[in-house]
Amino acid sequence: MAVRRRTVSELDPREQPAYPLSEAARYLRVPAATLRAWTLGRAYPTSRGGGQFKPLIRPAQGEPPALSFSNLIEAHVLRALRTEHGVPLVELRQAVEFAERELGIQRLLLRPDLRSKAGQVFLSRYGQLINLSASGQLAMREVLEQHLSRVTWDRAKFPIRLHPFVQASTDADSRAITIDPTIAFGRPILSDGGVSTATIVARIDAGERPADIAADYAITGADVTSAIVYERAA
Repeated sequence: MAVRRRTVSELDPREQPAYPLSEAARYLRVPAATLRAWTLGRAYPTSRGGGQFKPLIRPAQGEPPALSFSNLIEAHVLRALRTEHGVPLVELRQAVEFAERELGIQRLLLRPDLRSKAGQVFLSRYGQLINLSASGQLAMREVLEQHLSRVTWDRAKFPIRLHPFVQASTDADSRAITIDPTIAFGRPILSDGGVSTATIVARIDAGERPADIAADYAITGADVTSAIVYERAA
């Protein structure tokens, strides 16, 4: 009997369906309904009864829906544009398709090219679609840069780590938390020490003192606090 060879995507931990939508939404600090619309599309009313917005992200698994680490990165970038500026999905999708068509870059939201010409083309088209002023486009680029700086890419220009925002605000936020698809099954860990944030919170809830937990894992009190804030804000 012939043995089916697995594809690169099937072997790559970054492409595996690892995050249910509700869990991914918590990690990324976006409403679950918003993430569902980005990945599964959304119905809208029309004079003829209704239509359906196409999704901006293709989830790694459709039923039940689950995202891959790569999908997390795409949603993280979308957060910079959609959540911060509240622009309709249809216009955002048009800008993505325009940039990918003009520059030939597949899955643009997954690439560091957003910092170069690809990003300029994308934001320019996006600004035109929503009639955004020049100052508005500069502000949007700043927010996008804040999000892109929290992603680590490998030499092939694919993401390997994400430092999600500890708090809802993007201002002066630390990089104390890391999501790496090759560590702890892709669940959030402390960047220093590699301890699961969920483990730290579970010990706190069990009545242990933060100082004792910090000593056990050779981490700082600030690390313990970051884990608590991240988990509780999620």
